[in-house]
Amino acid sequence: MRLHFFCGLITLTVVLLVSCTHQISTRTEPPLQEPQIEFNPRSYICYKTSSPLQIDGKLNETAWGNSTWTEDFGDIEGALKPAPRFKTRAKMCWDAEFLYVGAELEEPHVWARLMQRDTVIFYDNDFEIFIDPDGDTHQYYELEFNAFSTEWDLLLVKPYRDGAPAINAWDVQGLKSAVSVDGTINNPADQDRGWTIEIALPWKVLKEGAHKNAPPVSGDQWRINFSRVEWQIEIQNGRYAKKINPATQRPFPEDNWVWSPQGVINMHYPEMWGFIQFSEKIAGKGSELFTPDPAEKAKWALRQVYYRQRNYFQIHQHYVNDIHDLGLNLKVDGYKWPPAIHSTPDLFQATITSQDNQQKWHILQDGRVWKAKKE
Repeated sequence: MRLHFFCGLITLTVVLLVSCTHQISTRTEPPLQEPQIEFNPRSYICYKTSSPLQIDGKLNETAWGNSTWTEDFGDIEGALKPAPRFKTRAKMCWDAEFLYVGAELEEPHVWARLMQRDTVIFYDNDFEIFIDPDGDTHQYYELEFNAFSTEWDLLLVKPYRDGAPAINAWDVQGLKSAVSVDGTINNPADQDRGWTIEIALPWKVLKEGAHKNAPPVSGDQWRINFSRVEWQIEIQNGRYAKKINPATQRPFPEDNWVWSPQGVINMHYPEMWGFIQFSEKIAGKGSELFTPDPAEKAKWALRQVYYRQRNYFQIHQHYVNDIHDLGLNLKVDGYKWPPAIHSTPDLFQATITSQDNQQKWHILQDGRVWKAKKE
């Protein structure tokens, strides 16, 4: 199951919601899962549009025609699981005011029920966006939309595994979204082709947790991922209903299909999200290549320390200073190994330094990773 925890800035109301891709970690929970795939996030070049887009869900403007599709979505665990039953893909572009996201979801039976904003949209089939502008795994955004274009937007202070909270009272002021259904929604009497969604996310809101340029400048990279929740449904008495597992008398678990695989059934591993690289070029007027940042391998090595430290703590109730106690022996091109570790019984910090001593990256027990300023 997945647990949602929300804390309103205004109301102090705490709501616990059950789900299987959003988890809260506590010391009594099972060990922290480590992604079971190679660290190789997807990447995307996001080009500009020369004029604002009309948000009607149709994706028929010139900028969309000149923007490339992402790879087709796969299972959240990657190649460990079968390919999705239905095709999903997305594309992006931007201007001085908005980051635009468009998606196409193949769906033979388009259905939705929820029509009130900030309800738990993944209880319907949905399309989800996750954005971590500075890639530190903290202060990131989650947005969900169903086929009615009903929106749910929230700000995560930290991932659930690190104690959250998620701020449900936070809204993307100026958010625009629209859906176009190729078929008829909630009509079991026919077969549909699917739905497309178009979303405009204002930079003036995204910059709140960005800690970097928003709007971006050419070459900037943000972390982003997309998810599609798909339930197994059937027709009962002329209406759609979720299929019930006879063994549990509950609906079958939802499928989670994503752009950049997580390697674990949990979207709240921001370190596994894809990279979006922004370009000042107008879509269709030239191209650029994605430029991998060598520091990402160093940050991933620190993430291995974090996983192992967290699981060591669950067993022994303290962190370690010696990397050998964690069973890690890695090699990171351009960086010194092992990292320096400083810990107390309840806290730790690990630091990895480049061979030329020009870069130092740190990680804490709550998973936040950052680059030290030059001394």
